[in-house]
Amino acid sequence: MSDLLERLRGRGWRMTAQRRVVAEVLDGEHVHLTADEVLERATVRLPEISRATVYNTLGELVSLGEVLEVATDGRAKRYDPNAHRPHHHLVCSRCGAIRDVHPSGDPLADLPDSERFGFTISEVDMTYRGICPDCA
Repeated sequence: MSDLLERLRGRGWRMTAQRRVVAEVLDGEHVHLTADEVLERATVRLPEISRATVYNTLGELVSLGEVLEVATDGRAKRYDPNAHRPHHHLVCSRCGAIRDVHPSGDPLADLPDSERFGFTISEVDMTYRGICPDCA
């Protein structure tokens, strides 16, 4: 489970009722919701929350580096609260389901010097694609 709420409290982030609900909706393991899914779930908890508030809060969380914005294959952006745990993604090519994965090994070591073209590499973003069990 992610520690999004704890991280936000530790930063002294002003926790309004609306912000708390958005953070609670995002908190968890393997959470990769679209903005509309966040809005839908937040509205169940706090019916008066607005679309603008949800979108603005998501943008703020991304700007703070507390939530990752994940885009796959031109589908709607998804929001991942596991911003502080290095991981990659496994994406279903049919339904778009996303799971966090933690492969062993060092992906930086897998790229030979001849393929780095003088770049100093700071991070690797890998996406594994396949068909999930529900779509198989």
